[in-house]
Amino acid sequence: MAARLVKRCTCLLREAALLAPAVSPVGRLRLARVAHKTLTSSATSPSSHFPGSLSELVEREQVFTPYPERQEVDHLIEKAARPEELLDLLGGGHCLHQNHAALILIRLSRLLSEKPGDKASLVRDARFQQLLHLVNSQITTVWHGTLVKLLRSLYALALPAGSKELQSVEQEVRWRMRRLKYKHLAFLAESSTTYMQERESRELLAELLVHLERRWAEIEDGRTVVAMMMKVGHLSESLMNRLEDKCLELVEQFGPDELRKVLVTLAAQNRRSVPLLRAISYHLVQKPFPLTKGMLLDLAYAYGKLGFHQTQVFQRLAADLLPHTPSLTSGEVARCAKSFAFLKWLNLPLFEAFAQHVLNRAQSTTVPHLCNMLLAFARLNFRPEREDQFFSLVREKLGSELAGLDPALQVDVVWALCVLQQVREAELRAVLRPEFHTQFLGGESPKDQSIFQKLLHINATAQLEHPEYTSPLLPVSALVPRLSALDKKVTPLQKELQETLKGLLGSSDRGSFMVATQYGWVLDAEVLLDADSQFLPLRDFVAPHLAPPSGSQPLPPGAKRLAFLRWEFPNFNSRSKDLLGRFVLARRHVLAAGFLVVDVPYYEWLELKSEWQKGAYLKDKIRKAVAEELAK
Repeated sequence: MAARLVKRCTCLLREAALLAPAVSPVGRLRLARVAHKTLTSSATSPSSHFPGSLSELVEREQVFTPYPERQEVDHLIEKAARPEELLDLLGGGHCLHQNHAALILIRLSRLLSEKPGDKASLVRDARFQQLLHLVNSQITTVWHGTLVKLLRSLYALALPAGSKELQSVEQEVRWRMRRLKYKHLAFLAESSTTYMQERESRELLAELLVHLERRWAEIEDGRTVVAMMMKVGHLSESLMNRLEDKCLELVEQFGPDELRKVLVTLAAQNRRSVPLLRAISYHLVQKPFPLTKGMLLDLAYAYGKLGFHQTQVFQRLAADLLPHTPSLTSGEVARCAKSFAFLKWLNLPLFEAFAQHVLNRAQSTTVPHLCNMLLAFARLNFRPEREDQFFSLVREKLGSELAGLDPALQVDVVWALCVLQQVREAELRAVLRPEFHTQFLGGESPKDQSIFQKLLHINATAQLEHPEYTSPLLPVSALVPRLSALDKKVTPLQKELQETLKGLLGSSDRGSFMVATQYGWVLDAEVLLDADSQFLPLRDFVAPHLAPPSGSQPLPPGAKRLAFLRWEFPNFNSRSKDLLGRFVLARRHVLAAGFLVVDVPYYEWLELKSEWQKGAYLKDKIRKAVAEELAK
């Protein structure tokens, strides 16, 4: 075996010596490389054939010409300030190599991007058509980087979809797709994806996405992965998964702008990638890089849209936003308040600054922005220190414009005023009149049902908290609870509360569970106590809170009706024991309906380990509720 290898080496070197005088310096280098390749393949593959002649090897091996040295025409192309200067190069006696025609087209597209009106006249120019034909004839020799830029430029020049030259460049790109570097693929995706979608170049786009996904491991920098996520991530689920993995790998290299772009991209695509969000949150907290006002607003929006809670990030956002508040516009304040409301994050200094901003810029604050502020305040149950001035401005701004708002927004605004205890009779009448509320009574969509639920709460506010208000009200038939009000998944706290209460009551007729009221709220349990705090059966006594009201026997003297309300973790503001506005309203309505409320928050229930402790806890809660009522 060794003897055969030495014999082949000798033959190879002898032929190289004979051919050497006739070969240029570049050719000698190629011969050396071919010889090395032949020796390597012979040594590693016993079955390989040794060619009869070294000259045959040189002919078989494709020789790529090196990129030519810069010529005068290259400088003329770069310095051209008008399309005419570029087109004149065709007949100016210049020596144009295979890339020059493509470079002229690329430069033309850049110049015309500033003057889009000149594109139509350029396409009709005979010299432009000659340039296209020249590029088409030399397309196989155009270098990779120039080729992808050429395709982008032809898209930007708005050539007809059936252009032979454009189709030729697209086909060449498809043929070379495997040989293109990833940076070329990324450039295509970043600059030409929109054009491909508009021109319906589906095959090229599909092939580009496949190659981007298969070669995702070649990404080496954060800028590329961020650009891919923004431009093409939404077009391919599998590609986006790969990009998220690569982003997680490179996130330590990201600056604040890259972190912002990734978060906004995830929010725009509604992708709640928890590992990536955790990594981004970690770097936002640990790295002391400065965040601009725009970055802070985008971060708040992204976290709010994705519903991802990270206390330290929120603390930093609120602290960094506070000094910027005076320079924010009314729209930015409303947007930021809405984002924090979605996150259930109430930072008192920041929200006081928001309220003061609205008062300071009353003239420039529009009604839609004010509505967003109201909804955010109502969700968090926030009332500013200058409450009277703020709500005076709200009434002044709304005034006659309330009726002109979208019907769903009208209901939202009046409901928010009910939560904040600032609603007036005129606003109640505006949404409870039959010609308005009828459009929501039969709705089956989730949005219509949500609006109708708020109408029930507004109707309950009119009945329970405004005794002077008489009409209009929702019809009695609309107050009957729907099956969807009770068709919800049972939580562990709900199940344990019901089991413990059943053990305390001793008899099934002494309590009711999951009681749907005409006010739009569902009670976890309802019981009656006589004057001696003993449980009474419910079935025969009058129940005005049901729809329709049931029972005919009045309550005995001294009897008390108790409602058990459990409060789960999502019912509270983030990192707080303060209920959200919606549940504060529910508690107020139940109290106004004549109940004594027994609150069962999750954080107290979790501390109870045994059945005895849970029973004793509920007994103690009942005694406290009765004692508070007697103390009044």
